[in-house]
Amino acid sequence: GPTETTIDATYWQCDRNSQLRTVPIGRPIANVQIYILDSHGQPVPIGVPGEIHVGGANLARGYLNRPELTAERFIAHPFSDQPGARLYKTGDLASYLPDGEVEYLGRTDHQVKLRGFRIELGEIEAALRSHIELRDAVVNLRQGANGEQQLVAHVVAENEGRQQQESGHIKALREYLEQKLPHYMVPAAFVLMESLPLTIQGKVDRRALPEPNADRSQLSSNFEAPRDEVEGKLAAIWADVLGLKQVGVRDRFLELGGHSLLATRVVSRIRELLGIDLTLADFYN
Repeated sequence: GPTETTIDATYWQCDRNSQLRTVPIGRPIANVQIYILDSHGQPVPIGVPGEIHVGGANLARGYLNRPELTAERFIAHPFSDQPGARLYKTGDLASYLPDGEVEYLGRTDHQVKLRGFRIELGEIEAALRSHIELRDAVVNLRQGANGEQQLVAHVVAENEGRQQQESGHIKALREYLEQKLPHYMVPAAFVLMESLPLTIQGKVDRRALPEPNADRSQLSSNFEAPRDEVEGKLAAIWADVLGLKQVGVRDRFLELGGHSLLATRVVSRIRELLGIDLTLADFYN
């Protein structure tokens, strides 16, 4: 529990035979209430991420000499009939497990906005960690080689041998996320690592995470060069728009970090340079 809840708010009793892949933060201790609420202040169902709010006898009165921050974080308790009752907005992202235990997912201040969509990085990280072959994962918003913002996932495989099968492993991870998340939440790039860099406090050092390799497609196990002049020009257009050094004829636009806005640029370049009257629907088909 955070300091604002006098250190302790929840507990989880360790089970030697537990099959859980992450350690839950459990249930509230005596005289404490835990609510996981969405951005509208409504309780979320099982498995849906929300912000942890803490109520009960353990709440601090507020921040010393910081009335504005106190008002922002210590809000009126919407589910209590006790006068003056408050909830503390922790800024922690979590969800309920099927048995009612609370699973910690990350911080709400890791929320980003990408092409008009608000995205909780912790939600993507939780989906990645649920993959049986991953030990850990961190997702960041970074600027790609083409100047566009993109999601980048840094992942640690459970089996070190998977590091040697990078192309196939990344393709499998992408397909796994496409079944769990909206398309705009699937990272454009993946970086396989032996371990994640940590700060001296033992937390992930996001600033020390390496940039993804932009030399070529991360998904083509065997690069196939353009076979004629037209394919060469198309590959050059793709590479320029996507900010890559080279693109193979078997590479897939979306899997290289492409999206609808970049697709519009590609279609425009094709019309201009090749004189082909191509629509956006034709491009995706």
